[in-house]
Amino acid sequence: MEQKQLLRDPNVELTKEVFAECLGAAKDAYFEFLDMLPDHEIVLDWRYYKDGSAWLGKGLYKWTTTRGTAKEKNTFWLSVWEDLFKVVFYIPEKHREDALNLPLASEVKRMVEAAKQMGKLKFFPVIFEVASSEQFDDISKLIDFRKGLK
Repeated sequence: MEQKQLLRDPNVELTKEVFAECLGAAKDAYFEFLDMLPDHEIVLDWRYYKDGSAWLGKGLYKWTTTRGTAKEKNTFWLSVWEDLFKVVFYIPEKHREDALNLPLASEVKRMVEAAKQMGKLKFFPVIFEVASSEQFDDISKLIDFRKGLK
């Protein structure tokens, strides 16, 4: 069955009810995912992107330097699909070996090994299709990994 990305209307108001309706059986996992983000100092910033014609959530790590400068780093992208949500990490190619050395599930390590660099960009995507909380441990490890990359 072909997966269908949802939240394509730029005028939709993103409410808890809208997410629950879109995600169906995966709604509990989504709300549990949101609850774990503060533990990683992540803020989910939703915006409508015209180039992709969809709402995307950007997982932002925000901090203040010792000199008082506000900084932020994108750790992942989130999109809503029928009965699931996708969490996508873009890992710099030069850090592939570092990612493979993380204590990740063997299935996730295979995803990292098999991921293809994106054209001329020096990144490769690691995509989680999430319908339950089973993958949260690996997702948490990759969030913390991305936070620490320069």
